[in-house]
Amino acid sequence: MTHAVSRLRADRLARSVKPFVARGSRAPRCPGCRVIDSHCLCAWKPRVAAESAMCLLMHDTEPLKPTNTGWLIADIIADTTAFGWQRTSVDEQLLALLEQPHWQPYIVFPGEFVEPQRVVTEVVREPGKRPLFILLDATWTEARKMFRKSPYLDRFPVLSLQPEQLSRYRLRRSKRDDHFCTAEVAAMCLELAADQRAAEALDAYLDVFSAHYLGAKFHRPVDEQDDVHQRLQPFL
Repeated sequence: MTHAVSRLRADRLARSVKPFVARGSRAPRCPGCRVIDSHCLCAWKPRVAAESAMCLLMHDTEPLKPTNTGWLIADIIADTTAFGWQRTSVDEQLLALLEQPHWQPYIVFPGEFVEPQRVVTEVVREPGKRPLFILLDATWTEARKMFRKSPYLDRFPVLSLQPEQLSRYRLRRSKRDDHFCTAEVAAMCLELAADQRAAEALDAYLDVFSAHYLGAKFHRPVDEQDDVHQRLQPFL
């Protein structure tokens, strides 16, 4: 079964002029989880409900990267949409989504780079609306450019997260530990929106994904009885 990120990935591959080869391995990967077949993650996909929705704006090659964690969000959150970001044009389906009256959009971005009057740190539910978190799925440098050059997002409040923990993501490392991967950001948004079970499931799923991915990369077996797998077990 496909989801928004897998469909965006297929569309991006169809437009590629040359094959995309992930760094580090040419081994066959499972099409369902993007992990090398011997360490497939598909049996560990959580099943949880959430009131919140996610809208991923993905920089050019993000859907192609096997380390991209937007895929994990789409695995768990049923109401996940994904759009490729372009500087010179906007997907009409994205604009239509943002106009739907039952959504309460927030663009998630650090408040220190935004006009203070736009910044919020809490999710206050409006009657009849559901939170829609707009996540810029890119490197930090790319995300800053995307934020500046997306004027159609200027009318929405900016949710600035105040995380207390350092990033646990181990597959692509920022130079700063306070820069979080997309799945970590989504989990924090879910927690703020009182989608606690979905937040916990996504956190646990990210840790299991990292364990399987690194196990494949370094040719070591995965211990499915370890703490990270046991933490995910209640959500299966």
